[in-house]
Amino acid sequence: MAKLKQLETFAAVATRGSLTAAAKAEGVAPAIIGRRLDALETRLGVKLMVRTTRRITLTHEGSAFLEDCQRLLVDLANAEASVSAGGVKASGHLRITAPAGFGRRHVAPLVPRFHELHPEVTISLNLSDRVVDVAGEAYDCAVRVGDLPDSSLVSVRLADNRRRCVAAPRYLQQHGRPQVPADLARFDCLTLSSDASQTRGWAFSVPSVGDKHAANAEREIVHLRPVGPLDCTDGQVLREWCLAGYGIAWRSTWEIEADIAAGRLESVLDDFAAPPNGIFVLFPQRKHMALRVRLWIDFLKQEYARPDFWAS
Repeated sequence: MAKLKQLETFAAVATRGSLTAAAKAEGVAPAIIGRRLDALETRLGVKLMVRTTRRITLTHEGSAFLEDCQRLLVDLANAEASVSAGGVKASGHLRITAPAGFGRRHVAPLVPRFHELHPEVTISLNLSDRVVDVAGEAYDCAVRVGDLPDSSLVSVRLADNRRRCVAAPRYLQQHGRPQVPADLARFDCLTLSSDASQTRGWAFSVPSVGDKHAANAEREIVHLRPVGPLDCTDGQVLREWCLAGYGIAWRSTWEIEADIAAGRLESVLDDFAAPPNGIFVLFPQRKHMALRVRLWIDFLKQEYARPDFWAS
């Protein structure tokens, strides 16, 4: 129990931003919170937080450990809820938000199916590329794709997401295939407009400068900003242009995996693909999660874990 309390305390301090706030929420003295954190760091043999009188900053190890802690605590709460809920049916209203493109393709089709499983749950789905304030706008949860900013929200990783360079087979037959990322300068690249996202450009994993010819070369992430005759603020339009054979695009696997499986698109520069980021569900920190929210998160995890889901 002491180990569990240490994990709960660490997660509470990290998400609330101070020992005092965590202590107030639990109704104990800040000194007790501090002793639990000291005991946790001593047990693990690693510094998780840098604590000053003004602020708390997570170390690199602390940031990684926080995600694992949150996942463990959520799984534990889910396990307890599944037992205590017994035969209780999920009911009430579920408010969900997701990015527009991803939501249309991989969230919206699941909503009616979830409602069929839990007919007493009514559901509102908001699709928007605006970063919605989940707690402030009273949403139960948000699906997010990509690297997450620091947040007081709890995050659960649902799946991995990669970005791949793709083109239609006929484009590659006519123009050839790039062999290294720098070759993209010679091709028609279909890019998001400057007022859209991807401000850092296309990411690639390349051998470090000093180790380019070593068999076990260290790798680093570089960002390129390819140019081409066509750009657009809408990623779906870029995919359609790519399918039509107008050039090479850098798209997420959630968007083009089915096209690759069907042979409509081919990937290039796979040896230089950047490490995956994630697809997450975020929700406010709550002591007791509503059954409908827990079941929806479990439903997403099960669907996204199916091997054929992303290629269907």
